[in-house]
Amino acid sequence: MAERSASEPIIQIDRVSKWFGEFQALREISLSVNLGQRIVVCGPSGSGKSTMIRCINRLEAHDAGRIVVDGVELTDDMKNLLEVRRNIGMVFQQFNLFPHLTVLDNLTLSPVRARKMARAEAEALALHYLERVHIPEQAAKYPSQLSGGQQQRVAIARSLCMQPKIMLFDEPTSALDPEMIKEVLDVMIELAEDGMTMLVVTHEMGFARTVADMMVFMDEGEIVEAARPDIFFADPANDRTKLFLGQILSH
Repeated sequence: MAERSASEPIIQIDRVSKWFGEFQALREISLSVNLGQRIVVCGPSGSGKSTMIRCINRLEAHDAGRIVVDGVELTDDMKNLLEVRRNIGMVFQQFNLFPHLTVLDNLTLSPVRARKMARAEAEALALHYLERVHIPEQAAKYPSQLSGGQQQRVAIARSLCMQPKIMLFDEPTSALDPEMIKEVLDVMIELAEDGMTMLVVTHEMGFARTVADMMVFMDEGEIVEAARPDIFFADPANDRTKLFLGQILSH
C-alpha cells in the first residue's frame, strides 16, 4: 500500500455524498479515523450510518467526495479496491456464513483463495482466531448448529483471519437475542483493548462508553456531532443529539 505518515488518518472521508435515486443518503460528510482509533457511530434508523460504513470498502460506491483508506483512494479501479478490501474486515447484522461449510472451512476460505495461504497455515490461523473469540470447540460444526451469538463470533473470527488493519461493524448485535449480545460485545471490547482500529455502528451505548474514543452522531445523512464519549454523553452540543440520547438512554 502507499506510504502513509504516522500522523495521517488511516481512513479519510472528505465531503462524501451518496444518492439512491432521488434520495440523498449522505450529505457531504467528512470524517477522519486514525490508526488504533475506535469510533462508535450512532443515530436514528435511516440516518446514513450503514451507508457510510459500506462506502468505506465500496460495497456502496459514493457519488461525490473522496474516500482514502490507508493511502489508497477508493475509485472504480479494481486493483485499488482489492488492495483496500484485503485490509478491511467487515461484520454485518447478518452473519453471512456459508451454511454448507464447517466453521473451520468458513474461516480458511478467504486466506487460501485471496491470500494464497497454504491450507495448513490457514487452519492454524483459523483455530487461533476461534480461540480468540472463545469458541475453538465449534470448529467442526456447521453454522446451523450454533447459536446466533456464536455465529456472529465466527463472523468476527473470519474477518480477523484476513489480518485486517481496520474492522468495520454494522450493527453486529441487532439480529441477536438479548442474552447473546454480551458475548459478542465482550469479544469486540477485547479487540479494542488490543488496539484494533474500529468503526462501529451500534445502539449499544454501554459498549460505546467502554470502547469508543470518539462518538459520531448521524441524522438525515449528516454527521451532526462528533465528540469524546465523556462530552458526548454528559453535554451534547446539538439538540438532535440530545433528543436521540434522551430516547435511547431511557430504554
